[in-house]
Order: sequence, then C-alpha cells, then structure tokens
Amino acid sequence: MTRVYNFSAGPAVLPEEVLQEAADEMLDYRGCGMSVMEMSHRSKMYDDIITTAEADLRELLGVPDNYKVLFLQGGASLQFAAVPMNLMKNKKAGYIVTGQWAKKAFAEAKLYGEAVELASSADKTFSYIPDCSDLPITDDMDYVYICENNTIYGTKFWELPNTKGKELVADVSSCFLSEPIDVTKYGVVYGGVQKNIGPAGVVIDIIREDLIPDECLPGTPTMMQWKVQADNGSMYNTPPCYGIYICGKVFQWLKKMGGLSVMKERNEEKAKILYDFLDSSDLFRGTVVAKDRSLMNVPFVTGSDELDAKFVAEAKAAGLENLKGHRTVGGMRASIYNAMPKAGVEKLVEFMADFEKKNR
Repeated sequence: MTRVYNFSAGPAVLPEEVLQEAADEMLDYRGCGMSVMEMSHRSKMYDDIITTAEADLRELLGVPDNYKVLFLQGGASLQFAAVPMNLMKNKKAGYIVTGQWAKKAFAEAKLYGEAVELASSADKTFSYIPDCSDLPITDDMDYVYICENNTIYGTKFWELPNTKGKELVADVSSCFLSEPIDVTKYGVVYGGVQKNIGPAGVVIDIIREDLIPDECLPGTPTMMQWKVQADNGSMYNTPPCYGIYICGKVFQWLKKMGGLSVMKERNEEKAKILYDFLDSSDLFRGTVVAKDRSLMNVPFVTGSDELDAKFVAEAKAAGLENLKGHRTVGGMRASIYNAMPKAGVEKLVEFMADFEKKNR
C-alpha cells in the first residue's frame, strides 16, 4: 500500500490509525455481525457510539455543562442560515468578513434580517485579519459572527474580536480541535468536520443552552431548529451515523496523542517548518500577513501562473497531492491539519527547495 501525503483542504487527511481501525471493523463492529454503516441509530450499540463521542469531545474541549453538543447534517454551510434563524431575535447581527465562507454566511444572514458588515479584509484579498478592538457594534445586534480560520486564504483570528458584550458566533471548521479554546468566550461554536475530524457531511454545533430559542424565525424548517435537535439528542431523524462514528475515533486518537495542547505544539512545529522556508525562499512566498497566519492552511505562490502549475503537477508526481490553491487565490495551498505528519511537511519543503534550485 502506498499512501500519498494529502494536503487537501477538505475532505482532508485522517489519522491512518483511525482509518485502519475503521477498516478492521467495517464488516463486523465489535462482534455484532454488522457494520456501523448498517446499524440502527436507535440501537444500544449505536447509542454507546454517539454518547461516547460526545463525552470525548466535551473532555477534549472542556465544554461546560450548560452548552449543548449537536451532531448535525448539512455541513457548516447549512448553519449559515440556521444561525440567523435561531438567533436573530432583533433581526440584526454583525459580521466580520475575512474570507469566502464568512462572506457566504454574511450573504445568507441578509435573507433573514439586517446583517451589518463590521469589518472586512476584502480590500487586500483577505490576506489579513482586520483590527477588531473597537467595532461599530450597536445595542440591537443579536450576535457578532466570525469565521475563525480561513481555509482558502490562510488567515486566523489569534485574538477574538471585542464584541462589546454581544454573543460571539464562530465557524471553526478548519481549526476545529487543532488547539485548546475557551468555549465560554463563545455563544456558539460550530464547524464542518471534513477538514480536521472526519468525513464530509457532519457538522458539530456547540451552543450555550440559554441561546437555544423556544421559537425561531417564522418559516424555519424543523430540521434547522436547534431546540428540536437538542431535545432529541441529535436524533430527530437518522443522523450521519458512520460519519459520527469516525469523528468519535478521531476524538479518541486525539486523547491518546495527549490532547489539544499537544496538538497545538505539533501544529506549530509543522507550520514553522513551512513558513520558515517560505520566508527564506527566493522563489516562493506566502500570501498572508505574518501575524495572522493560520497553522492549518498555508497558501503560497511563485509569482508565475506557469511555474505554479508546473509545481503542482510535479509535486503530484512526487506523491504530494492536492496542493493546487483555491480558484479565487491561485497558486498553491498546503493544508496541514492534525493528521498530517511532520514528515509530510518536511517532504514538501524538501521538494520545494529542489524545485527552486531547478527553476530559478
């Protein structure tokens, strides 16, 4: 078996150990004679899977008892609508637009109320995080929204915005479980799991209980009402059973690795290898302001579309997959999530150095 180094932004690399365990259990999960994929979500065996997954996630993140954890479907994009539908009591909210996904969430929110752009980095192709220390937040805003790590543009909020007492809602899809966070600083934290945790199709919502409304905006589909999902333990309908099972295995892998503080140290070490090379290179350069760089997603360019394309093609031939940048940015992007081994980043940098010598 030959495994490539997969730098995809999502669906993304998963721990080999997890994939092997899932493969071993594919036909017969723990002696039950069937796959988790075939199992009733109402069975005692599956209840143990989802209950353990939630407990492990709560332990990893230190989720307080007054927050609900929901395993839902539709990915993070469905939550772009669910957030305003559930939280817009005054029908007004503030959005900080730092990339494509925050931009899409902002546009979605406009369908349900007054969405106000509090700050944006669109003027420089989302290559930095704007100053969020004194935003024009008004008393009638229901919440302030951010996308904490920007997968496409490679930026990260290293300091949370001053929300002036308003609830902070954060899409953490591409930095989920890459480092410890203080959940109490957020009203809602959510993320699609396909970047750092599991298969596409699952989104995890962590919501403070007092923010879960008895009534949503008129016309909110039942499936998008947080109270319905919370009251039914994420099982109002058949949940994405197999995806949750894989997420649970990743949570256990993270605990085995030492938890989120250890993962942050590992991620900082990997990112430093790549950023140090970019900062010293005569051919390649990073596209993000240094202080706002993501540990998870690293975009870079040569300055030549032709060379960029040549690099991506030759990298692929060398077993370095999915390095082509997003169509809105061009160039290259290396996503180096938790499951990307240090050896993969070292191999990438070694290849980049060799490519630079040959293409000066």
